[in-house]
Amino acid sequence: MATLVTFHAHPDDECLRTAGVMRKAVEDGHRVVLVVATRGEVGEVPDGFLAEGEKLEDRRVQEAHAAAEILGVERVEFLGYRDSGMMGEATNDDPRCFWQADVETAAARLAAILREESASVLTVYDDNGDYGHPDHIQVHRVGVRAAELAGTARVFQATFNREFMQRGFEAAIEQGLMPPEAAPSPPENVEFGKPEAEITAAVDVSKYVDTKRAAMRAHPSQISEDTFMLAMPDEAFAFAFGTEWYIRAGQGPGITETDLMAGL
Repeated sequence: MATLVTFHAHPDDECLRTAGVMRKAVEDGHRVVLVVATRGEVGEVPDGFLAEGEKLEDRRVQEAHAAAEILGVERVEFLGYRDSGMMGEATNDDPRCFWQADVETAAARLAAILREESASVLTVYDDNGDYGHPDHIQVHRVGVRAAELAGTARVFQATFNREFMQRGFEAAIEQGLMPPEAAPSPPENVEFGKPEAEITAAVDVSKYVDTKRAAMRAHPSQISEDTFMLAMPDEAFAFAFGTEWYIRAGQGPGITETDLMAGL
């Protein structure tokens, strides 16, 4: 048995990016640990969603634990930083936020967990944080440094396959599974994911898409039933979320790995 540590920025990120490999690792007999940098304090919720006096961050922590239970995670830890919000927001300047955190200090906190767990594998995000979110970029910086400090050899950067996503949206529109206006598009000057040529690992998690969807539903404050992800037909959801994509420095060129825990 080996240990996989997945490092994320906010509660619910784990469901969208690494839930498949997390569940796969559990079913293959490995230990899975979830570490979250922030409690998602500045996420958006509909009016009246929270109970009177309830704090969003408390709800999101509860949701993270509920999703973790669905995925089979054995330990959940929060590093204690504050949600930085989207790039360019005033919340980026809060000295308590993750974006403002000293990388060495934050990396030392994560490295302590990696050592405690004798972690064999760590997941972070790509260097653009998937789409330029400050906390996601910081997960990359802090995670890579923490792995160096702890001696964790396998570091996989979760990302999106840009061309795969585009092909999928085009096919869904052509087949009438999605109206053209429903296809999500990145904000101007923001790039999602990485080119296919830069990706070194593709993990087939189609066996776990129902579990992945259930974990998403455990985060109702951020992923409502009418979001495009949960509203997608089963076939489209399986296509969109049935493969998880990663970059591992020093591997490639091209996709050379299909299991983050191979050989462990």
